[in-house]
Amino acid sequence: MASSLYIGLMSGTSTDGVDAVLADFAEPASPHVLASTFLPMPGELRTELLDLNAPGANELVRAAMAGNALAELYVQACRELLSQTDLQADAVRAIGAHGQTVRHDPASGYTIQLNAPALLAEHTGIAVIADFRSRDIAAGGQGAPLVPAFHQAMFAGAEPRAVLNLGGIANVTLLPAQGSQEPVRGFDTGPANILLDAWVADKTGQPYDADGAWGATGAVNAELLGYLLDSEPWFLLPPPKSTGRDLFSLAWLTQRLASFGASEKGLSDADIQATLVQLTAHSAAQSILEHAPAAAQVLVCGGGACNPVLVAALQAALGLPVAPTSDAGVPVQLVEALAFAWLAWAHEAGACAGLPSVTGARHPSLLGCRYPA
Repeated sequence: MASSLYIGLMSGTSTDGVDAVLADFAEPASPHVLASTFLPMPGELRTELLDLNAPGANELVRAAMAGNALAELYVQACRELLSQTDLQADAVRAIGAHGQTVRHDPASGYTIQLNAPALLAEHTGIAVIADFRSRDIAAGGQGAPLVPAFHQAMFAGAEPRAVLNLGGIANVTLLPAQGSQEPVRGFDTGPANILLDAWVADKTGQPYDADGAWGATGAVNAELLGYLLDSEPWFLLPPPKSTGRDLFSLAWLTQRLASFGASEKGLSDADIQATLVQLTAHSAAQSILEHAPAAAQVLVCGGGACNPVLVAALQAALGLPVAPTSDAGVPVQLVEALAFAWLAWAHEAGACAGLPSVTGARHPSLLGCRYPA
C-alpha cells in the first residue's frame, strides 16, 4: 500500500525561516500532523534571497547557488521531522517544496521560485513535488494564491467564511457554505508583514515588531493611510490578482513617504509603523467586505496572526468575528506548510488544485512537477 505520509515545506515572503510539517493524509480532509519544526533562515542566505528580488550582478549564478543553499536547509528540516518520528525516508510518499519566490509577474507569463528540488530529492531519498505555480500561469492564471483548494478542504463550514493568511503578503480565500454551488475564490489583498518587517528592521534593526509593541507606541495618520491606498493602482485592481516584493518593498514605501512629505509633517517612525498596520488591516478588510459580504467569520493564519495589534485592527475594520485557524484545528504557523504537504498529496492523487475561480486560468490544473527519489 502506498504511503499516506507527506512533508510540507514553506519559506514565505517574509524569509524568516522554513516551516515544515510531516502529516498523515490517510483521511485527506482531516490530515494528522505527526511532527513540525521551524529552522531560522541563515542571515547570509536571507540577505541574498532578498537581494535577488531585484536585478543585480551575476544574478543567474547567485540565484542557482541560493536555490542550492535553500534546498540544503530544506534537507535539514526533513531530517528533523524524520528524527522526531523515528521514521525512515522510505516511509514518506513525497515532499511538497514551494521554494522562495523572487519574481512574480503573471501578466508577463512568468514566476520564479528559487529551489533545487532534484538536490532535495537526492539528499533526502524522498520524491519531491515542486514548481506549483507555472502550470496555472501557462493556462492564463495568476499562479497564486496556491492554497484556496486546501483551505476549502480544511475550513469550509456551514456558513460562508474567509481565511486570511497574514504572511509577507496578505491573501484571502473566500469559502462558500458547504453544499453551496458558489465557487471558492481567493486573491492577494496587499502587503502584510512585508512592509511592517522592512520598516521596523530599517529603523530599529529588529527583524520584526514583536507583538506589534513598537507600532502601538505610534499614532495612526489617517491622511498617510489614505495616500498609501490611493497612490497605488494595484489596490483598485479586481480579482484575480497577486503581488509580491516586485511591488511592495521598502523602496515602494520610502518613495511614497517622500512624496507625501512624512518628515515635513512630523510623523515619527512609530507613527508610520502604526499606519502600516492599518494599511494591512484596511486593505484586507475592504477586500473581504466587498467580495464576501455574506461571510460570517474570518479565520486568520500566518505570522501576522500572532500580532495582537494587527488582529485587533483587522477585527475593528471588519466588524466580523476574527479567530485563529487553530480554533478550526490547524495552528496558525503550520497552515502554509501543511498546505504544501496537501498540495503534494493532491499532485500524487491527480487532484487539480489550480482553481480557475481563484486564479482566472482557462481550466483547472494539476499543480507541481515531480522529482523522483
